Amino acid sequence: MKLSSRSLTATAAALALTAPLWITGANAATVTISCGSVGQDYENCKKMTADWARKTGHEVKLFTIPNSTTDILALFRQLFAAKSPDLDVVNVDVVWPGVIKDHLLDLKPYSKGVEKEHFPAIVANNTVDGKLLAMPWFTDAGLLFYRKDLVEKYGAKPPTTWEELAATAKKIQDGERAAGNKDFHGFVFQAKAYEGLTCDAVEWVHSHGGGNIVNDKGEITINNPKAVQALKTAASWIGTIAPQGVLNYAEEEARGVFQNGNAAFMRNWPYAWSLGNAKDSKISGKIGVSALPKGGASGQNAATLGGWQLAVSKYSRNPAIAADLVMFMTSAESQKYRAINGSYNPTIAALYKDKDVLAANPFFGSLYEVFTSAVPRPATATGAKYPEVSSAFWNATHDVLSGQATAEDSLKKLEGKLKQVQRGKW
Repeated sequence: MKLSSRSLTATAAALALTAPLWITGANAATVTISCGSVGQDYENCKKMTADWARKTGHEVKLFTIPNSTTDILALFRQLFAAKSPDLDVVNVDVVWPGVIKDHLLDLKPYSKGVEKEHFPAIVANNTVDGKLLAMPWFTDAGLLFYRKDLVEKYGAKPPTTWEELAATAKKIQDGERAAGNKDFHGFVFQAKAYEGLTCDAVEWVHSHGGGNIVNDKGEITINNPKAVQALKTAASWIGTIAPQGVLNYAEEEARGVFQNGNAAFMRNWPYAWSLGNAKDSKISGKIGVSALPKGGASGQNAATLGGWQLAVSKYSRNPAIAADLVMFMTSAESQKYRAINGSYNPTIAALYKDKDVLAANPFFGSLYEVFTSAVPRPATATGAKYPEVSSAFWNATHDVLSGQATAEDSLKKLEGKLKQVQRGKW
């Protein structure tokens, strides 16, 4: 990546500020970082940590984590409970700061105010009790990916409502199957019983005007007619435009089907763009991206806020060195590299006007409002109880999708379950 003179000057200044950490020989430290395991995340992390290690003289080890965010959180909680020093830098889902706040280092003494360059809402999300517990690494919002060649082939347009999506997906699916591809499906998404289903279902409910699971005041609002309609709509896709197997799909399973040329539409995160357009992809150059559909003409576009942060464990033996790695990994230079090479959305507003970033990801510009107005899951309102809230919600949703319960009964039961979890207060 070619750097401007301004970038080089900024880098030189950063080196001067962190010079005491840049040592070699016997005083070199080893820090361990957990990186994502989806898509190109691991390879990007491997390269960037190696760059930091060469510059500083320290060593970095990569800590392998599960694919599922649910399993990752469970693993981290085990490590924290044991006060384990085995993991220095932790990747933190956007909904976790309030859940694991007691185990993370305050990064304000190390950030030197650079957090002001990042989206304020994400910085606020990462700040608990006045402590900056994590630096924004990349942000996310759910998007609709589609085969623009097939949409054109069948005389359709990118759908603006879920009803239009179902009709267009069925038309393309029938046509492609008639042409000989019996494995072709209209729509794939994340319907496995895990955090990813919470993300998808929050989008369905919000797009139909059904609010959220819990509102900003902490009130349980999910049991309402519009939320019922949203889940009924989603359940109607199973076995019609979506395969029965979607009930076990996470992000990578959905991407695998879509990228192999066996789906017309896919709900996923921005990372799927660069992989879908890679040289070895069967659909390279054939992908369109748009906002997720509305829940009917009176509905609204809704994309769940995702994204990851980097934090330092309180139990790290080398907190200052680990914090330096965090600041390097979340810098504008690093975020630009990840945006160009992995289509990871920056958390620094200025990069959305960077010509190199926009050349690699044209939809970063056209869908900018999707990323800046994404719908948060109710992690702030529910605090440490969020994992229980989300688990109850995704299980209730999965019961509806799999036909084990009606939307009405499932949401009524969910409301009761959430009241038990709340026990008067969050």
